Amino acid sequence: MDMGLEGRVALVTGGSRGIGRAIAEGLAAEGARVAVASRSAEAVREAAAALGGRGYRFDSGDLDAVDPLLDAVEADLGPVDLYVANTGGPPPGPDPLGFSAEQWEAAHRSLVVSPMLVLRRLLPGMRARGFGRVLVISSSAAREPIGGLQLSNANRPGMLAAMKHLAREVAADGVTLNAVLPGRIATDRLVGNYGSIEAAEASARGSVPAGRLGTPGEVAAAAVFLLSARASYVTGQSLLVDGGLTRSW
Repeated sequence: MDMGLEGRVALVTGGSRGIGRAIAEGLAAEGARVAVASRSAEAVREAAAALGGRGYRFDSGDLDAVDPLLDAVEADLGPVDLYVANTGGPPPGPDPLGFSAEQWEAAHRSLVVSPMLVLRRLLPGMRARGFGRVLVISSSAAREPIGGLQLSNANRPGMLAAMKHLAREVAADGVTLNAVLPGRIATDRLVGNYGSIEAAEASARGSVPAGRLGTPGEVAAAAVFLLSARASYVTGQSLLVDGGLTRSW
């Protein structure tokens, strides 16, 4: 199936590894010109070289870095058609009230404020050109709270509500905004939460209806479709990719 992404300019933040890397690879395979952004200069250089794209150092917690990033991408590749708002999750903790004010502010800045500043820059151009795709890589925590992940539980639903509102505002202009909500995916972050990949896999066998962890590639497959020209009538939606883990419909 032709996804209609040949020559489109895509910006993937948090794109040097894990789910973001898999999405960047999927977009590049469809012919998109991919800009990969990440906090690690070394990791982003490696990812960009492997994809045949461009790499940019970017920390989503630094709000002053948004405009320089977009200026650089637009100068190198042209106007951004596809924006994937992906970032590493905030730190976990056993006590939902045990986080500092600084941690709360950092989580909100990275998960909500930074993507909104990016959209403030990108949406007018997408609307004027009559095409745009925005995809937030969220978490199943946005649908059902997850123990130990209170910073995600609190911030991710707010981001989805903001996206839903924007999706209705720009739907008539050929611009869509959607979200993917991954469950337990075999990434470095999940390994960090469980202590080892073996522990994460053992937990998944007993609690995920699919009986296993998901892969970054499985999330990327859903993401690439939602970012494609084919998904032109899908907007304001949140798609769970969690092997049936989430109980709510």
